[in-house]
Amino acid sequence: MLNFLAPETKNQTLTVPVSDNINRIEENGILGYKEILKQRKDALKIIEEANPDKIAVLGGECSVSVVPFTYLAKKYNNDIAIVWIDAHPDITLPEDKTYNGYHAMAVSAITGKGDEKIIAELPAKINTDRILFVGLRDWERQQIKDRQKEYGIKHLTSAEVSQDSKKIIEWLKALNTRHVAIHFDMDVLDPKEIIAAVGVVQNGMKINEVVRVINDIAKEFDIVGLTVAEPMPRIAIKLKNMLEKLPLMK
Repeated sequence: MLNFLAPETKNQTLTVPVSDNINRIEENGILGYKEILKQRKDALKIIEEANPDKIAVLGGECSVSVVPFTYLAKKYNNDIAIVWIDAHPDITLPEDKTYNGYHAMAVSAITGKGDEKIIAELPAKINTDRILFVGLRDWERQQIKDRQKEYGIKHLTSAEVSQDSKKIIEWLKALNTRHVAIHFDMDVLDPKEIIAAVGVVQNGMKINEVVRVINDIAKEFDIVGLTVAEPMPRIAIKLKNMLEKLPLMK
């Protein structure tokens, strides 16, 4: 599906193998802990061997940004900022005991917080003052709102970027950075326009607004990382299920 959707490119394309085991076990407060450790190790090995200057990531949930973004932070000696375009802040911790999905811990991991074994093997960590949330509108619980304040991560709402990207550009210029990594979780999109991700949260950004924001950043800065995360092809899945019920040639 991703091969069909993604634009053609002359750049090197690499695939990180993922486990198809659906019976995953929670360990250390993280569901599928063993699979995540292996996939993180595999992803880092693939990236380090290719040694790219820029990385585009397609597919998977939000944690797919953890390895490439920390790799890029090391490569550019932390001269990097992250614009995290997402309905959720992804700053859960394993010890919260409220949700065990690693995708909700992605930003915490990038900043060096979370499971010790996972964090220890990441190439670098990125300071929280170099991360900006865009389109954030669902904290899920007060604990996460309080943690965002504790981390000191700023955010812009969908409304604040609906007309222009001025506040994002100003924030980036204030950091005096050249390199930017952008995480685009498709659940930031308004479900009234399109439901393309796992999460569905009302009052999101429009497609053209996200495209404009990313392109405006690209005009002013060097985008070295771009993730498009959590695509959920619901229509394709429904069509597949429908076709399997028909008396087609088997």
